Amino acid sequence: MGLFDVFKKKGIVLGSPLEGECVSLKQVNDPTFSEEILGKGIAVVPVNGKVYAPADCEITTVFPTGHALGLTTAEGVEILIHIGLDTVKLSGQHFTIHTETGAKVSKGDLLIEADIEQIKAAGYDVITPMIVCNTSDYASVEGKTGKTVKPGDDCLEITK
Repeated sequence: MGLFDVFKKKGIVLGSPLEGECVSLKQVNDPTFSEEILGKGIAVVPVNGKVYAPADCEITTVFPTGHALGLTTAEGVEILIHIGLDTVKLSGQHFTIHTETGAKVSKGDLLIEADIEQIKAAGYDVITPMIVCNTSDYASVEGKTGKTVKPGDDCLEITK
């Protein structure tokens, strides 16, 4: 395999949206995510609640409750970041939104701040899935799991 073959194979790489432990979706205690019903991806067990853009993309949806957002990369990868499980029930409490639908953001831009400690204290799991909603459009969506990540660290590789 030559040097150029490596570049051809690379595909699209998404960074971690949070600092924490990058884990398999199978570890998410919700079948919608663990059974990959919405698509393949990874989850992050966060150490703090600062959620950053995993790539250069457009914000397609910001849930008014701040618990989730949808993004689309220039290549057309449709991403869902869902902060915690069942956190929609918090009705926006403990979430601060720093972006809006239609915004063009760069990898590493702060999108949402979630008060992880308050969310845990309210009885919610803060594990945060990042899903590729159009998984079927790609040959593979591979998570780089089982490691500690900082925002922007490679955590998901997508091959066309």
